[in-house]
Amino acid sequence: MQGTVDGFSYGLVTPVAAYLMACLGGALGLRCTTRSVRNRRSFKPGWLALGATAIGSGIWTMHFVAMMGFTVAEAPISYDGTTTFASLAVAIVMVGIGIFIVGYRGATPMALVTGGTITGLGVATMHYLGMAGMRLDGQLEYDTLTVALSVVIAVVAATSALWAAVSVHGFAASLGASLVMGIAVSGMHYTGMAAVSVHLHTAAGSAGGGDEPATLLAPMLVGPVVFLLLAGVVVMFDPLLVMGEPDWRPLDAAAMRPGVPAQRTRTANGQPTVWAADRSPRREPQRSRQGSRDRWSR
Repeated sequence: MQGTVDGFSYGLVTPVAAYLMACLGGALGLRCTTRSVRNRRSFKPGWLALGATAIGSGIWTMHFVAMMGFTVAEAPISYDGTTTFASLAVAIVMVGIGIFIVGYRGATPMALVTGGTITGLGVATMHYLGMAGMRLDGQLEYDTLTVALSVVIAVVAATSALWAAVSVHGFAASLGASLVMGIAVSGMHYTGMAAVSVHLHTAAGSAGGGDEPATLLAPMLVGPVVFLLLAGVVVMFDPLLVMGEPDWRPLDAAAMRPGVPAQRTRTANGQPTVWAADRSPRREPQRSRQGSRDRWSR
């Protein structure tokens, strides 16, 4: 017999909480990736790895926060810990592959398509592997077309997120990108859940006698949530991660490369400034006013 599936047993509480977790992971991942791309002096592999772990953990946490509201009226649900945490590892590794491709190759079409496809397939794999970790007296069945649509949404969302990570540098723009990313990831999740039906092995019974999904999943979520909070602390205490690197930076005279043409312009107060080819200004030494008067008095 078919089970009665309810994905919103706590109303809007779980969808909203899941969306916020996806936004948090996306925002942290985007800022870390931007940090690695914009500042050459940073430890690029470390920042990319931190960004990948933040995004992967945020997506995984979003999924299982949303699953707290998933119930089958006729059967209790439990979760296999090994399969559940394996889905977390898959999310982090495959998101990491996509981020490293774009982080080192830049926002080229080939890098975005390759990295976005790998990352999107990783998100979809995490989702359905996490669903495979469910244990109940029945069998999960999926509608093929709806599953395919959820995978397409995951790939498009991942590609857009990777593009934003290397192309969007301002704090407000990154915040907007993370909000859109949260919508896309949540949309992928609930599209995938719309494909689910449950075929029970036994006659109608009662879901009583088992623990609530929230009680089972909450201990598993502690580690990833703590990691996201710690990553948030790292972002808050790094000004370049929060505000991004400025478009120009002062250069000393020694930093000017020989043979690079310079353009002379003036600031608002009339102070002469030299711009190198990379649009990095440095102050031109001022001449002594006394020396100028002495020269004209001769």
